[in-house]
Amino acid sequence: MAIVEYSELQPLDDVVEPNWWAGEAAVDPESYTIDCAGMGLGAADLRRGSSFAQLVRDTYDRVGLVHLTNTGLTELVDMRAAAKLIIDDEMSYEGGANPRGNIEPNVYEIGAPLSAWLHYHHEMAYVGRSTRVISFLAKETLPVPDDGSPSRGATWVSDSVAVTDKLLSTPLGQKLKDLGVCYHRNLTDQEQFLGKTEFGVYNHWQKSFGTDDPNLAASRARDQRLAVEWGDNRLLKTRFYCPAFEYFPGLDRNVLYSSLADHGMWFDTWPLVQHLPYDERPLHMTFGDDSEISRDEIQQWIDLYDEFGSPINWRQGDVGIICNYRFAHGRPGISLHDGEARKLGVVLGNQYDRVGVRTDAW
Repeated sequence: MAIVEYSELQPLDDVVEPNWWAGEAAVDPESYTIDCAGMGLGAADLRRGSSFAQLVRDTYDRVGLVHLTNTGLTELVDMRAAAKLIIDDEMSYEGGANPRGNIEPNVYEIGAPLSAWLHYHHEMAYVGRSTRVISFLAKETLPVPDDGSPSRGATWVSDSVAVTDKLLSTPLGQKLKDLGVCYHRNLTDQEQFLGKTEFGVYNHWQKSFGTDDPNLAASRARDQRLAVEWGDNRLLKTRFYCPAFEYFPGLDRNVLYSSLADHGMWFDTWPLVQHLPYDERPLHMTFGDDSEISRDEIQQWIDLYDEFGSPINWRQGDVGIICNYRFAHGRPGISLHDGEARKLGVVLGNQYDRVGVRTDAW
């Protein structure tokens, strides 16, 4: 087999690129933005029971989304305290999750290259224990246009309740309701890549499950309700069959809780993976009867999330708190200019066992 240099690898043609929105924010930013300029936020404000904490809670309960801006905060520990006004119980990253490194205790990296676009997704929808809320902490940011248009460093959120309502009026929505989905994940063995360029690698099972013991890794996978199979070269193959929707107690209804972020198309702009044909990529996604999702269905699903998308422009010190039921999140690929940096910390919280759908909550 000929040795191929990275510079020779080419992405696939005919990829489905998200548009992120329909040209204007689907949710009014004023409904969830709290401008902290002039508040002089201090330790007392970042404690439960303060008037500021109540404002944050009221906004989150009403919208499912909070954007704290102009906070004056510079340290992640203080931004994390703001996130914890909503997050009751921070989640320790555990088996089955996508790769993330620690920045500080309980603050994680984004876990993806800046150059890759990240399709709209609900955090940890691909395992049996998910999270109710995710928060982003803006440590380093890119310039925000004066006219308020989306910045190159924006995170995007999509109103999953609105997406659910429109999706269920379509044949695709009814198909997802009837069949559910299956997440197919192939986790490589770290030992196979020692001293080698990690072509085609997304996540080693050692990192995903926090162990070098294959038996323990398989056990932790099953704890997440994953079906487990070992392939050649100690490739760990997992499958998770689940509803495409999830019952959300806060609204007493089922909402869409799946997206094509866990399809092979997740890697369409991912270095070292984007050149692979879909059947060789580390992730795949099908309907729950193992039938393939068609190109037209993929496009329709992507378009629906885009239709209800809104940007969050980050300034240093900003904190975003996102209900993982009510909103999906993602972003385009980002190119940095000289002297620029974009660094967001991630805080996960309020882990729960997925219950699927309730037949009386449609």
